[in-house]
Amino acid sequence: MLLLRRGPCLRSSSLTTRQYVSGLSTVFARCNSSFATNDFALLASRESSRNQIYQSLSSDPYVNLSIEHFLLENAPSDSNILFLYINRPCVVIGRNQNPWLETNLRALYNDRVKDGEQRNDEEDAVYVRRRSGGGAVFHDEGNLNYSVISPRTTFTRNKHAEMVVRALHRTGATNTSVNDRHDIVISNEGPIDPSEPQTRKISGSAFKLTRFRALHHGTCLLDSPNINDLGAFLRSPARGYIQAKGVESVRSPVANVSSVFADALAPFSIQAVIANIMEEFAQLYKVNPDAVRRGQRAHANDPELFAGDDWVAGTVGDFQTSEPEIRKGLDELRSLEWKYTQTPQFTFSTFPIEEDPREREPLPSSLPPSTRVFLRLKHGAIIESQVSISSDPSVASEQAIQVHQALNGRKLHEIQIPQWNKILRNLGAEADANIVQELSRFIGSKLGCD
Repeated sequence: MLLLRRGPCLRSSSLTTRQYVSGLSTVFARCNSSFATNDFALLASRESSRNQIYQSLSSDPYVNLSIEHFLLENAPSDSNILFLYINRPCVVIGRNQNPWLETNLRALYNDRVKDGEQRNDEEDAVYVRRRSGGGAVFHDEGNLNYSVISPRTTFTRNKHAEMVVRALHRTGATNTSVNDRHDIVISNEGPIDPSEPQTRKISGSAFKLTRFRALHHGTCLLDSPNINDLGAFLRSPARGYIQAKGVESVRSPVANVSSVFADALAPFSIQAVIANIMEEFAQLYKVNPDAVRRGQRAHANDPELFAGDDWVAGTVGDFQTSEPEIRKGLDELRSLEWKYTQTPQFTFSTFPIEEDPREREPLPSSLPPSTRVFLRLKHGAIIESQVSISSDPSVASEQAIQVHQALNGRKLHEIQIPQWNKILRNLGAEADANIVQELSRFIGSKLGCD
């Protein structure tokens, strides 16, 4: 008789079952067992869960980043974790970046007004500030996000990007590689056109290091339908007016991995890339094959988790938000305080200043030529301003004083065009309603106001 070999079991005092307790929750774990989704926190933080593979069923970037943060903070310090997810359209900026500089806020869902008050559409791309550093990126349904969490002692900045490249090579994209910025790039195939870049970026990375843990997460442009429109979301109309502290994004030409397969007989498959990344992760960290099989099949099943002796695999998503720590992280990421008041100090000026002597574009002809707008902000709040329209220095000075009294301490994200209209009435009799309205529209067009 042929005896079927069973998968490894969870460590236990009996042969196949162990009971362990965390707080008020009790979980019974068996050989290669399936678990309810509400056991995620227990399994992820279980001391023996050294290898973990998850694929998210959620397309909510706030949810996925909150699950990722929970894993970083709560999984065993010697564990290796692979977390894969695809977000709805969104722009995600780094922890120390400026949304007014890095994004076109007017092209995104306006979270600064109440629903129904303005032009918002539920399908608009959303704005997100993540907890890690790095630059601004655009996500959509053709962009795979990979996250690897590992012990800090074994971490290197290229290690997991190279893992993804090996997975892409398995898929057939053999012209991909890691560059000296730890990005994944794709080389041009065929005759080289000197006017075209030799490589295009398909994946950028960001990192977060704690005392014992290292998080590397990256994007991978697999088959983005918005590949030719990224500038509409990432090109700020205020760029020529803002001087900012913090991290500024490095612009690069981009491409989809699917472009390699344009003439292929078989259609390009994002799920095939996901399966190959899991395989490469498993080889890198010697993960039990059962974990890989469970992880690869998880997307096709109802939400479910599986666990063996030293591994956890399966799906996560919106159903994890009932976990208090994940909910806390989710609420923080969605809060306007996190999104906007975490912004490093910056200035917005329509004219050259000592710290930003660049020449400026001419103001709209609908505004007086003497119009001047200067704002200095700290933690997203206005701490200094000079707004005037008069060509008479004494009148302009008085206008600036009156407007600053209305602006001082105000949070920029709370000022929409109707509020600018009200504030700019402090310019006095010289500013008729048309000028006030035009100046409000101009400021709003640059700073993403509605």
